[in-house]
Amino acid sequence: MKRLLSLIATPLIALTMTANAKTADLPTPPDAARHPHEVRAPHGAVRSDEYYWLRDDKREAPAVIEYLQAENAYADAVMAPLKGLEDRLYEEIVGRIKQDDSSVPYRERGWWYYARYETGKDYPVYARRADADGVDAARLLADNDAGRLDGEQVLLDVNALAEGKDYYSIGDYAVSQDNRLLAYAEDTNGRRQYTVRFRNLATGEDYPDVIAGVSPNLIWADDNRTLFYVENDPETLLTVRVKKHVLGTPVADDALVYEEEDDSFYMGIDRTRDDRYIVIGVSSTVSDELRYAPADAPETFTVLAPRERDVEYSADHHGGRWVIRTNADGAANFKLVTAPDGATSRAQWTDWVPHREDVFIEDFELFDGFAAIGERAEALERVRILKDDGSEQHVAADEPAYSMGLSVNAEPDTRWLRYTYTSLTTPATTYEVNIDSGERRQLKQQPVIGYDPAQYVTERVWSQARDGTRIPVSLVYRRGFEKNGQAAMLQYAYGSYGSSTDPAFNLPVISLLDRGMVYAIAHIRGGQEMGRRWYEDGKLLNKVNTFTDFIDVTRDLVARGYAAKDRVAAYGGSAGGLLMGAVANMAPQDYRVILSQVPFVDVVTTMLDPSIPLTTNEYDEWGNPEQKTYYDYMLGYSPYDNLSRQAYPAMFVGTGLWDSQVQYWEPAKYVARLRDLNTGEAPIVFRTNMDAGHGGKSGRFRRYREQAEMYAFLLDQLGVAR
Repeated sequence: MKRLLSLIATPLIALTMTANAKTADLPTPPDAARHPHEVRAPHGAVRSDEYYWLRDDKREAPAVIEYLQAENAYADAVMAPLKGLEDRLYEEIVGRIKQDDSSVPYRERGWWYYARYETGKDYPVYARRADADGVDAARLLADNDAGRLDGEQVLLDVNALAEGKDYYSIGDYAVSQDNRLLAYAEDTNGRRQYTVRFRNLATGEDYPDVIAGVSPNLIWADDNRTLFYVENDPETLLTVRVKKHVLGTPVADDALVYEEEDDSFYMGIDRTRDDRYIVIGVSSTVSDELRYAPADAPETFTVLAPRERDVEYSADHHGGRWVIRTNADGAANFKLVTAPDGATSRAQWTDWVPHREDVFIEDFELFDGFAAIGERAEALERVRILKDDGSEQHVAADEPAYSMGLSVNAEPDTRWLRYTYTSLTTPATTYEVNIDSGERRQLKQQPVIGYDPAQYVTERVWSQARDGTRIPVSLVYRRGFEKNGQAAMLQYAYGSYGSSTDPAFNLPVISLLDRGMVYAIAHIRGGQEMGRRWYEDGKLLNKVNTFTDFIDVTRDLVARGYAAKDRVAAYGGSAGGLLMGAVANMAPQDYRVILSQVPFVDVVTTMLDPSIPLTTNEYDEWGNPEQKTYYDYMLGYSPYDNLSRQAYPAMFVGTGLWDSQVQYWEPAKYVARLRDLNTGEAPIVFRTNMDAGHGGKSGRFRRYREQAEMYAFLLDQLGVAR
């Protein structure tokens, strides 16, 4: 690849000016040069990839940068007439945000922790205050709202740290057990290669110790001098080694604690609920393994249960026992089991909360005297409270489509359980409920300036897929909406990795609803909204179900009158961008416009290259194309490989130059080939953020500028009143 790029000396794109009856002085789209290149599979299959040269791992090849900049210039020109609309959308979205807001404080080891924002600033201030009589979350929220910051200790002012940087993000921070020291992980380009730094919270001194090339996952040992961290492979970015750093010693001397040799596993570290153990967890798509060591002497790590293919588990320790969530013994929707302190094998596991065909256990939290279980049934989340005496209850919900989950419950010795609740009409709300009395208290609801939830309606409907499967769909629209088949609609989905897309409040979407649009979330197969089977039916050799589900939902909603056939937009990002690319190839006539952010569209080439981050971890998600069965199936839906000479919808495609999850060259190649084959006249806009990664620009306001540009394109293409 590097040799090929070095041979390219001639200009590779053309950007010429033209004029037409509709828009004068707009440039023609960039025309990327085509260079013969073959991509070979181990079983002998060969594919032609004329745009392979757009891959530059260092992000510095002049020809590549020139092409991306030309596409950005073209995007600027296409979007110029819509700048006023973009500005209005941005002001609407940002205008709903309470700028001097703060999070709900939580108490841990004698301190209350929270994050707060200051007016006009992009980044949070992480802070804490000491516990005292009369101090609780409600009082601290009131103090923060009023600007009463007496007694506050600032941990990190991210605005100051980000000053002068195009991109900045804090991935994790950890306070030592004695509350005196802070370790934090920062990313300065969006590639998710973090650098760890240290601070003395008592004196404000920043220590000279610096650890580069790590994941954002930091754990202190009980000696308050030793920090455990996870080192990344510099090329694949895989989490490969756990090391420990003793403050004040050379980083080069950091001891290796554990190294994972199987590159299909991710790795993470944590402390157990009771603070007794430090744990190392490794996880692949279909298997897990956990090691634990005493936090006061973390020298030898013991395996809780050896890894087995198709046996997944996660564990926590409290009350002198292990509690384990697992799919072992055919528990497809997972069950909870217990194991004694010191356990080393599955033979020591005892069933506690049994498996159910109609309920998917998603997570759990352990307390003194009870446990809280996050679970799913009929595509809705709920929280089950299970007391030690065997009695149980569910936390109530008030809407037909909503999202509910466990919140931050930092301390186990409480009778109050915190949880979050939101819906497409209800801003994110944090409650706490008393386990004994049932009393519920609202701690905070996301403030949304000028928003009246009574003016909006959410509902849940079911669409039928072509194979007869019922697909849940969450909808929201402004009150007074009529299902007369004339409205414009934006349909969103993800549908991969078992990641469920729940109907949560979406601040920018209000601007669409207020213009008469419908917003729909299709809970397609590939997520876990309907349990583990929902995921299994949307991955590997069942992946096409994800795409056909999305198309079938669109057609059903149009048939029901929620939208006009020629006024439907689709939106997805990352693996959801794969979805967008697939439906654009399979059913271009069903969509007027497609929005695709950081799209995973070159599936086969990427999955054939183990040097690319995430590839080896995901063979059990997509399949390993080195095996012909998977190669043929993946090739059948890969968006880049299935582009054809047909009329495509209008598209807005976005990426980040430093994206480590979906490399920028995937959408770049996709757009270049799309321009060659597209017979339609609808515009294709490709925007590369030159100083960001997978999540877009850093800062709370910058991302809304990107969203406003995309929405302006959407509204214009759908003919929605501005």
